[in-house]
Amino acid sequence: MKAVIIGAGIGGMSTAIALTRIGWEVEVYEQVVENKPVGAAISVWSNGVKVMNYLGLGEQIAELGGRLEAMAYRWMDGRTMCDFSLEPVTLQTGQRPYPVARAELQAMLMRAWGVEKIRFGMRMVDVVSEDDHASASFENGEVATGDIVIAADGARSLARDYVTELVVGRPLERRYAGYTNFNTLVDIDEAVGPADHWTTYIGEGKRVSVMPVAGNRFYTFFDVVQPAGLPYERSRAKDVLTEHFGHWAEPVRHLIGQLDPQMVNRVEIFDMDPFDTWVRGRVALLGDSAHNTTPDIGQGGCSAMEDAVVLAIALQTNTLGVQDALQRYAQARVERAGELVLRARKRCDVTHGADPAVTQAWYDELWDEDGTRVIAGIVGNIVGNPLG
Repeated sequence: MKAVIIGAGIGGMSTAIALTRIGWEVEVYEQVVENKPVGAAISVWSNGVKVMNYLGLGEQIAELGGRLEAMAYRWMDGRTMCDFSLEPVTLQTGQRPYPVARAELQAMLMRAWGVEKIRFGMRMVDVVSEDDHASASFENGEVATGDIVIAADGARSLARDYVTELVVGRPLERRYAGYTNFNTLVDIDEAVGPADHWTTYIGEGKRVSVMPVAGNRFYTFFDVVQPAGLPYERSRAKDVLTEHFGHWAEPVRHLIGQLDPQMVNRVEIFDMDPFDTWVRGRVALLGDSAHNTTPDIGQGGCSAMEDAVVLAIALQTNTLGVQDALQRYAQARVERAGELVLRARKRCDVTHGADPAVTQAWYDELWDEDGTRVIAGIVGNIVGNPLG
């Protein structure tokens, strides 16, 4: 049996490894000419790490991960609101989470499957499901054919329009979440936050975070509430962030001063209303193409990893044909993935001041937080994953 996978991101490569492990022939096609992930890092929570363990990559993900022992919130003037251990996450889920540099995670997955086998520079222009096969056509005129096509082609998925058109009748639209995320990697500096903490400064519906990744580095991001489509020049990153955070605490201003503008990514944050049509014949959606989410609960990449495992299990264990197995994959994933999208949207709105009264109530709670409520929220996103 042969699978054609469109997209060599985290979801696509996790799927390539998972299907290869159950004996499928796999081809992977990626439109970019080299590995350039969007975003500096990613939170791989316990459910995502369990997928890596399942794929035989537990040691590799641990090597890439930062040692995250605790979490702290600080008010924008620098005062500590709360500071608590994240050990309960590990104890309650059975697995330590790891923040990792996104490019390093993606490169590790590519190496594990075989980066030399990935067809880069292949932009898909069409996908079709037939009775006995599915095919993807590319801009250069090539056509890839397999028993199934797995579309891990991202938030702006072309395949999504094909899969949903018979049910929805129109392209599904993404929704701007109301804020822009500026992110990068910097050397760990304990003037900003402890080396083993996820430290977040909050106020005014904005936030600034640092969390450790391997190599003595912090992943850092700044959330700015602003309209979509504003003009931006990368060289002005420090100026833009100073405009929004220049009156915040000295550690935040110090962090801005340490940035290399050419290394700062700027990402306008979108999501999509959950939908339940993930499969059309022998073509199936996976990852952001199926459940585009905001990063506010750190579950976007983890959810794509979960997709990969569930898909492999469905294809390995169901015997009524691949079309039936794809439908069972979708049935197993639609509800959980959609719920995570909506949880992330809710957290996004609270964090970024969609309703100022609700955001203020959250601020007030954090001054008395002992970790119980935050831990419960993190664990609540992890439980219910396909690996327990």
